[in-house]
Order: sequence, then C-alpha cells, then structure tokens
Amino acid sequence: MTESGRDAVVVGSGPNGLAAAIEIARAGRSVLVLEAEQTLGGGTRSAELTLPGFVHDVCSAIHPLAACSPFFQGLPLDRHGLELVYPPLALAHPFDDGTAAVLDRSVEETGCSLAGDAGAYRRMMEPLARDASRLVPQLLGPLTFPHHPLVLGRFGLNAVKSATGFAGAALNGERARALFAGLAAHSMMPLERRPTAAFGLVLGMLGHTTGWPLARGGSQAIADSLVSYLHSVGGEILLGQRVDSMNDIPPARAVLFDLTPRQVLRIAGDRFPAPYRRQLSAYRYGPGVFKVDWALNGPVPWKAEPCRRAGTVHVGGTLAEIAMSERAVGNGRHPEKPYVLVAQQSLFDRSRSPEGKETLWAYCHVPSGSDFDMVERVEAQIERFAPGFRDLVLARSVMPPIEMERHNANYVGGDINGGLQDLRQLFARPVLRPVPYSTPNRKIYICSSSTPPGGGVHGMCGYFAARAAVRRRLS
Repeated sequence: MTESGRDAVVVGSGPNGLAAAIEIARAGRSVLVLEAEQTLGGGTRSAELTLPGFVHDVCSAIHPLAACSPFFQGLPLDRHGLELVYPPLALAHPFDDGTAAVLDRSVEETGCSLAGDAGAYRRMMEPLARDASRLVPQLLGPLTFPHHPLVLGRFGLNAVKSATGFAGAALNGERARALFAGLAAHSMMPLERRPTAAFGLVLGMLGHTTGWPLARGGSQAIADSLVSYLHSVGGEILLGQRVDSMNDIPPARAVLFDLTPRQVLRIAGDRFPAPYRRQLSAYRYGPGVFKVDWALNGPVPWKAEPCRRAGTVHVGGTLAEIAMSERAVGNGRHPEKPYVLVAQQSLFDRSRSPEGKETLWAYCHVPSGSDFDMVERVEAQIERFAPGFRDLVLARSVMPPIEMERHNANYVGGDINGGLQDLRQLFARPVLRPVPYSTPNRKIYICSSSTPPGGGVHGMCGYFAARAAVRRRLS
C-alpha cells in the first residue's frame, strides 16, 4: 500500500472484477475489491432458490469459456477448490419425433446425429477444432493485429455472416441447421443479423475441444476459487460496500469498474469530458432473460435419450422456429414458442440436490425490462419434448428481467451479456478506443463484460483491463 492509499480499487466482484484484482496483485501492487452485496461472485453465484437442499445457479451455469480461458488456465484454481465436471454430452437438441442432435467431443459422433449432414458438419468444424489453440486467445481479447492472420481470416469469413445465411449455405438438413441455430441464438440477437454465425461457430468449436463443463457444487465455486487465490497473493475484499459516487471509494492510484457504462456514468460521469460521456450514454443493451429454476421429484423425462446424458439442452425445435422466437424478441414481442436454454446440473453433480431429486435451470430471451410472465410458455416447450415434466415440479423460482437486474445491477433490463454484441459493439465496446478498457481519466478503467471480449465467465475483460492499468497508471 502506498502512503496515499492502495494502488488499485476494483468495484464489483464478478469474475472480471476478481480477475482484474488478481492480475494487479500478481504484478506486486496492492488491491482492494469492493462488493455491494453480501455474497461475492456477480454472475457466478449459487443459492437455494427453491427448497432447502436444492442448489441453483443464480445466473451462469455451464462454462465452456471458463474451461478455455487463457487467464483461468494460468491460475491454480483446482488447488483453491474448483472442480469442473464434464457431462457425457455437452449439448442435446431434441426434435418432435423423439430424436435429438448432439454436440459431442467427437466431430464424427456429432455428425452421426445429423443424418445426411455429417460430411458438411465435418468440413465446417474440423478446421476450427484443429485451429482452436490459435483462435481462442485471439477471440478472447481486444481487437489487435492477429498472431495467426490466415487462421483468423478463414474463421472471420464465415463468422461475420448471419446464422440463417450461413446455416442455409453450409448445411443441408433440418437437424444440422437446428443444432447450429441453437448455438448461434446464444448471441441474444435475431439470427438474420450479423455476426450471429460467430457464436454458433465458437460454441461448437469449444464443444469439440475444451467441452462445456459445470462447476461442482455450483457456479459459486468459480468465484470462491478466485477469491481464495486472490487472498493468497495479497488482495483484499470488502462486502456490503455499495459505491454511489467516487467519494465512496478509498484513496487509490487506479479504480477499475466491473460495471456497465450506465453504472460507470452514474458513479464517475463528472470525472469524464463531455464527448466521452456522450459515447458511454449511447452504449446499447440487448434483450433480457426470463429465468426459471425448478426443484424436481426426479430427472426430466426427455423423449430423446441423448438429452438424459447432456449438461445442456436447447429447446426450440427447428431453425425456423428458433429464428422466429429470436426475431420476435428483437421486435419487442414475447414469443409463443420461446427458444429455451436448459441446464440439468444435478444429473452430473449430486451435491446439487437431495437423493432422488433434481434441479433444473432454464431461461429464454425476452424484450429488455419485460414484466411478462413466461413460465407457462417455457414449461410448455419443455413438456413438448419431455411429456410429464410438469408432474415432477416440486417448486420453482422465477426471475424476470427486473429481478435479474435487482440481483445484479450489471444486468440492465435483464441483459446478462453487459451490452448488445452486434458487429459494432462486439469489439468497440464500450466505445471505440485504442485501449477500450481505459478512459480519458487516467485513473479510471472499465473491466466488465462491456469491454472486449464481452459476455461469459472467462475473466479476460478483467485481465486486459488490469494490464492496461498497470502499464498506464501503476508502473
């Protein structure tokens, strides 16, 4: 600690805030994390949301980006309590005929579930899986000159396309197109928009390389392991420290906000020149999520057997149906048959629920700030592919967008990605700057998912922001 205070203060204890604090501490600087809530973790919290003994993930549940994160891979998180669990199948995508397409570690096995599209899928995914070790570090960072320009160029030619356009050209059958649509819909944008194909390609690639794991004991274990490691390298944390202005922050040479532009402006707007304030004010947020957690009296009775071996199930039917659902949300409407992302963690982690019982986690996309009750529509979609599901429900917890935002102020209008991730804001987030984590005020940095590479549990936003702060302010 310097005579005038700490070297750095990080506001917010999500994975990016903790990553920023760790990187600053590893650089030999003093750092304090301030968290408004009484529980650490931001989007990686877990709690008994329904009944005693049923542990639910409050937001993030499945962690392909955590598994491949260059920053997390460089930390001994396993020695600090983190164990990642890999279901037999990363993903299953059921159809009305009682079958399912799957995302298996093997490109060949995945292709076998796609009928006549096995060859097309192999041509699409094998080069990505082969190049993943060179692609992932470039994709999980700010826009810079690529270390492997040919590899990134080949990926980019397809990634910048819309999911519907790419799937229509690259894949022939409904099964493969539906599987790709479910992957691409993680973008939270209409599938006719660019670059939704990028999300499908990246998530598919990770399914074949690092997998789609869950954290044993709950996603909270990710935050807890980061906190444990931060303490081991000298970092400090204070809970219940709500920050409403810069005056609430202890003296420090640098302040890093694990917050979105809206909160940064509210707290520190008077410390920025007017042009930068206008740029932050123009930052755009995406749709919200309507989330439901269930305590169940047994496993979901999926008609398709592969769904019973998958950590994640995409419930939505064909590409046309998923595209219609996401288009409705993009137009400010609530889909009759929503695309639903389902995770069934307790099937593979018995610490999540009592013996013979199960948890289930799901959300669908809805317009920002919506207060419309989607429970009936979400459950009808699951029942469509798992008749008898409703008979197993012991209790449910419902979190519409307003509740999501109340739980975490970064989820503006229920947007769990920290802002829209279209072509304009995929890399130029929160504004277009040579170093997007810095601000015109040399003391203030942004380290949230509103900076590159965006949403997901990977810590890379915090890592790059911390490196910028150390170079620019703490050297």
